[in-house]
Amino acid sequence: MINKIRNDKQYHQVMEMIEGYLQKATDGGGFHALNQQEADELEKLSLLAERYEDEEMKLMPVPLTLHAIVEAKREELGVTQKGLASILGIGAPKLSQILNGKRDPDVGFLKSLHQKLGIDGNFILEKV
Repeated sequence: MINKIRNDKQYHQVMEMIEGYLQKATDGGGFHALNQQEADELEKLSLLAERYEDEEMKLMPVPLTLHAIVEAKREELGVTQKGLASILGIGAPKLSQILNGKRDPDVGFLKSLHQKLGIDGNFILEKV
């Protein structure tokens, strides 16, 4: 059993093993389909892969900003910034100023993000 991932080749081998266990669990209707040894190995492999991704690949943590989440929602909806402003019930210039950091978001804007885009209220409060 591998104790540390040292290169991309080993990382891909570990990921294949993880995917094999996940497929077995999926086919079996859940993680209960894995025996204890397989479950333990899956956990260990997952931690090794996570460590390699964090330390070598620099995948996480992804910085989450209010701007990034709003932009992701805009793309998800397939609308322009003007279209998003309309959905939120504000003018396009106001949205642009807020997203570019030239204007602080007001309570009405933040409330619209939560109610109309479904952005978690706790996340909004943490980022403002």
